[in-house]
Amino acid sequence: MTSKISQAFELAKKEKRPALLTYTVAGDSSKKQSLEILKSVAQHASICEWGAPFSAPIADGAQIQESITRALKNNINLDDIFKMVKEFKKSKYAKPLILMTYYNLILQYGEINFLKKCKQVGIDGLILTDLPYPLNIPLANKCKKYSVTFVQLLAPTTTDERMKKIIKDSHDMIYLISQLGVTGSKFKNTPKSVIKYYNRVKAKCKNKNLVLGFGISSKNIKQLKKAQGLVVGSELCKNITQSLQKRQNPVTNITKLVKKLKVQIT
Repeated sequence: MTSKISQAFELAKKEKRPALLTYTVAGDSSKKQSLEILKSVAQHASICEWGAPFSAPIADGAQIQESITRALKNNINLDDIFKMVKEFKKSKYAKPLILMTYYNLILQYGEINFLKKCKQVGIDGLILTDLPYPLNIPLANKCKKYSVTFVQLLAPTTTDERMKKIIKDSHDMIYLISQLGVTGSKFKNTPKSVIKYYNRVKAKCKNKNLVLGFGISSKNIKQLKKAQGLVVGSELCKNITQSLQKRQNPVTNITKLVKKLKVQIT
């Protein structure tokens, strides 16, 4: 059976545009408001990525770290997130949801208990930045049993031999990191060269959904729309921070931004 994640890519293809993936943090700026943000941006997103906050976010840049810090101050935990995902999945504009987090949280919760909850509440995918291939194969195999897509990561440093193995063992979606560094880093190369790099990798995994992430924003997304899927995270987290500083409604502002992003790639 085709996963909801693959269905989202198929729909975007029919609409002749890349899938738009949004990333925000569960619990930012409050538990209630983060759910409101998730429900609202889902109107314009193809797939929603939601970050489960962790105290040592090694792959995340400054903007996302600010969101994570606010969320941690709200004492949010995985059980809170599961409850909110269940509510999100009942909402009018519910979309496939990928949980992005760190392995330590899952290890503490218990892998099987975690995956059972994922299936129960409707989490469609999982991204872990601190459990690299091939160490993640046992968990990835368990994910299959619970209908959760385990998203493998590819980076500019991934050798061709290693890339071939990762693609072979991957599920239906792969996340291609655009450049070295953390999330939100400005492009060191031109969008044209990034797309050239993307196309080179895509040729090796034609039957997989390949998304491009790290450094993508409203400033360059239009130049990257030949990619199959594009992830925007840091700019959204920055938007929440600025909204709070200006005492404006983050839900309204971030929804306008995501709508603008979709228009740019349509």
